[in-house]
Amino acid sequence: MAFAIAGYQLRRGTGTDRALLVKFLGKTYQEAVGTNTFQHLAATVERHFSPETPVWWVETVASPSQTVGFLWLGNAVDQQQGDRHSYVLAVYVAPEHRRQGIATALLNHAQAWAQARGDRQIGLQVFADNEGAIALYRQLGFQTQSLWLTKPLP
Repeated sequence: MAFAIAGYQLRRGTGTDRALLVKFLGKTYQEAVGTNTFQHLAATVERHFSPETPVWWVETVASPSQTVGFLWLGNAVDQQQGDRHSYVLAVYVAPEHRRQGIATALLNHAQAWAQARGDRQIGLQVFADNEGAIALYRQLGFQTQSLWLTKPLP
């Protein structure tokens, strides 16, 4: 599949990509929360990764074995309208490959995939302190629909 960013290609993942997905989820969360204790990620992937929750990998054209980013999509139900919609489970681009439009191209791909299957919206969740990601999502037309609040318990 053609990818909008020169020097990179997009590859749809397969069921054999579970270990790679766990690895990249670890990178995503380590950067987001600053810890590397994510033993639960393998169980998360085992539970949720399926043909209905596709993953796409961004690889360099020069070295296709060099994966530099990914997009993992799932399904959700809008709790106000009751409609199924696509949900960005995770999106990540390695720091040395950022600011080249890769994340934008991945999110545009997500939107095209969602529209092709008849979805009327796409959603995602982002950590409140991830200002760069929030700015990107807003630039792409995402809007706040709800706030997720948590409270630590003793």
